[in-house]
Amino acid sequence: MQRSSVKAFAFLRGVTTLVITLAGLLFITFVIGRVMPIDPVVAVVGDKASQETYARAREEMGLDKPIWVQFGRYIEGVARGDLGQSSSSGQPVVEDIARAFPATLELSVFAIVIGVLVGLPLGVYAAHRRNTWFDHAARFMSLFGYSTPVFWLGLIALLIFYAQLGWTSGPGRIGTAYRYTVQEWSGLLLIDTLRSGDWNAFRSAFSHIILPGLLLGYFSLAYIARMTRNFMIEELNKEYVTMARIKGASETRILWRHAFPNALVPVVTVIALSFGHLLEGAVLTETVFAWPGLGLYITKSLFSADMPAVLGGTLVVGVCFVLLNKATELIYPFLDPRTRAR
Repeated sequence: MQRSSVKAFAFLRGVTTLVITLAGLLFITFVIGRVMPIDPVVAVVGDKASQETYARAREEMGLDKPIWVQFGRYIEGVARGDLGQSSSSGQPVVEDIARAFPATLELSVFAIVIGVLVGLPLGVYAAHRRNTWFDHAARFMSLFGYSTPVFWLGLIALLIFYAQLGWTSGPGRIGTAYRYTVQEWSGLLLIDTLRSGDWNAFRSAFSHIILPGLLLGYFSLAYIARMTRNFMIEELNKEYVTMARIKGASETRILWRHAFPNALVPVVTVIALSFGHLLEGAVLTETVFAWPGLGLYITKSLFSADMPAVLGGTLVVGVCFVLLNKATELIYPFLDPRTRAR
């Protein structure tokens, strides 16, 4: 009975924390929209509109109301799934985001798979071979990938692999010939082209995603490898590893059966944060590669002073971060049984 009460309290505390975090996120996005040096009314009616037109539009947008009334309406709209209407497209922001987000999700998943498959073993073996040439090379690669501006690498990659060598396709998500022939089912072109059985369209979609995907994957694996190395070094210096070596356990068993499972909890947190940063940080990459995702949508909206679209996209990215953090907390008990008793 006592254990069930503890679990119920923990669940209630988690839900309360989630609600407070989302409320804080709503408040921050609302404040950003009000302190930005951009007049949303001018973005709608233009800077040559008359004073009467300006006043009428301001009243229709509810900007003549007190700030707390505006915030209340903002929360009410978000609760209904209404993020406002984009002044650029003339469509509800929710519909625009629903069209743009799958492209960002596909690119981010492609990148995080590369980051995990390469970054995890790279970090583990760099820790195992600490202060050797392999460790130095891995650390240099991680530092270079984590500190080099993404837009610069994107431009260089386009110049070399697309313009000069012709190994990959250029900007965009798919070739023009297939843009209107693929029936969208999930919004993820690699899946939709496979589902339709159009192999030419699939090759076109894969050729377009490979360059930005590898670029973002490199940044992801650089962060994952660096942090995995740090966590593994900490575990390899503990007494249970020394005891395993005394008992004659092989180095492979020590790495993957003893040290790595104990380092997995913080590593999962790093992977979740890296995935969240991919959803957020794809802005520059999508701009360079003209990738029609959420990042490019936010960038174009910002340049056109479309604040409902900017705030809606920012809110979606923030919600993704919050949900990813909560997902990692739910995964912890399965990775480390010691956390189940907490």
